[in-house]
Amino acid sequence: MKLVFIGTSIAIVWYMRYHKVVKQTYNQDEDTFKHYFLILPSFVLALLIPHAFNSVEILWTFSIYLEAVAILPQLVLLQRSRNIDNLTGNYVFLLGAYRALYILNWAYRFYVEDHKVRWIPWLSGLAQTALYADFFYYYIKSWKNRELLKLPA
Repeated sequence: MKLVFIGTSIAIVWYMRYHKVVKQTYNQDEDTFKHYFLILPSFVLALLIPHAFNSVEILWTFSIYLEAVAILPQLVLLQRSRNIDNLTGNYVFLLGAYRALYILNWAYRFYVEDHKVRWIPWLSGLAQTALYADFFYYYIKSWKNRELLKLPA
């Protein structure tokens, strides 16, 4: 299943970067987020606070930390462009809703299963969901008022 996930992720990235229709909608002037500001701190944090100190666990912890902040470039780009089309707005909202439902799953599993505390994925998931909070507010407000989704500058 992981291979399917990785394969579809690569296909989506390729499609977004090289397909003519999608490539025409990309504005490089607005997409100025420096990705190494996310990758390097996530890796350092994985070295400092790993699940266990071996290469596999450090890489797993790095992926958890990076996943928590990976939405930041998209949110910054949406903030800069201000006007957001329905497809993009719905996609980002559903990504955040997916993460919020993960939190409910963790709470359920904690009480039903072994009461084991999993600090790294829990705190990372909470941080990721918190990053969506501002977007959620404006998304729900625009949906409630039947307006186009616009983020403040």
